[in-house]
Amino acid sequence: MSTLEELTTLSTNPFNPVVNEWKAGGKKIVGFLCTYMPEEILYAADMLPIRLRAPNCMETPLADVHMSHLTCTFMRSCLQDVLEDKFTFLDGLVFTNSCDLVRRLYDNLRANRPSDFHLLHVITVPHKVNEDLVIWYKNELNEFAENIERTFSIKVTEAKLRQAIDVYNETRHLLRELYELRKSDSPPISGAETLSVVLAGNSLPKDMYNQMLRKLLDELRQRKGISKYRARLMIAGSGGCDSPDYLGVMEAMGGLVVTDSLCFGSRYFWEPVDTKGDLMLNMARSYLKRPSCPRMVENVGERGEFVKQMVKDFKVDGVVFQRIRYCDLWGGQLLYTKKDLKEAEIPLLSLEREYMMRDVGQLRTRVQAFLEKIER
Repeated sequence: MSTLEELTTLSTNPFNPVVNEWKAGGKKIVGFLCTYMPEEILYAADMLPIRLRAPNCMETPLADVHMSHLTCTFMRSCLQDVLEDKFTFLDGLVFTNSCDLVRRLYDNLRANRPSDFHLLHVITVPHKVNEDLVIWYKNELNEFAENIERTFSIKVTEAKLRQAIDVYNETRHLLRELYELRKSDSPPISGAETLSVVLAGNSLPKDMYNQMLRKLLDELRQRKGISKYRARLMIAGSGGCDSPDYLGVMEAMGGLVVTDSLCFGSRYFWEPVDTKGDLMLNMARSYLKRPSCPRMVENVGERGEFVKQMVKDFKVDGVVFQRIRYCDLWGGQLLYTKKDLKEAEIPLLSLEREYMMRDVGQLRTRVQAFLEKIER
């Protein structure tokens, strides 16, 4: 089995054999939902951070009792899996105030969670980014680390935190190298495969993941590139895009996804953490100043520039903006994205979707029409 096949297999289920082995060794596993949660703090405490996903959830009858069907199906799917005891391997769950639905998920778990499901902490993330708020966020991270220390009777030392940051910075560097390979006219890896690789890292110890990424990069440099495609695509939009099959539908139609602006993609690893000076302050600055999501209202211009720069760097022919139905934050962002890309004369396809893979026929029809419009 190639490294790419191994990573793809590991990405299909958050509770994979590696996680099972970690758990069997008596080590702690902590779940989280948002990229603004600093994983390095947990890793420095010898815990495995796992980002919650519900890739195999196809219906949400239990969650619909507690959350309206007119809400984000990503959050409802996560709640459904918790209520079906699919996350019992977690020793705790950390929340951030990412959006209204994440907060409602927290409220519902606090009221309806299984008795052994421990809600560890809620990290308050600022909605603006400036130096005063970086310092404020640093204090939030200090409180989070202190809570972890009290709860599990451990110590997050500066040496362990620096080591964890080094490991995560290597992950960021290796994933940036993977994306660099996609800039070529014949990329050696598809968009669906790349998403599988990034997703695998959401539930693997990062030192092990880094070893696999190094092997993968060596293998990809010997792999024949993809040259037969109709257009180079960029995927942008909301956080529930964690399905390689969704990108696979587009690529089966002849569109090659060469880059993205997703929190399950580039926004997750784009910004390294400085290891000189105050580590907590550096983490706060890095996490707040990475390519942002629309919860950072004043950063709307920066998000537009990030997308346009990606289009230029990766020679993108058209942008596909997908958002989970009923997501107000990304609905608002879409208005600005349409304006920015229209002014820059960059073709845009806007798609509204559910978290589950539904309406595949409609997706094919829309993508086919878009490719006919922009193909080379």
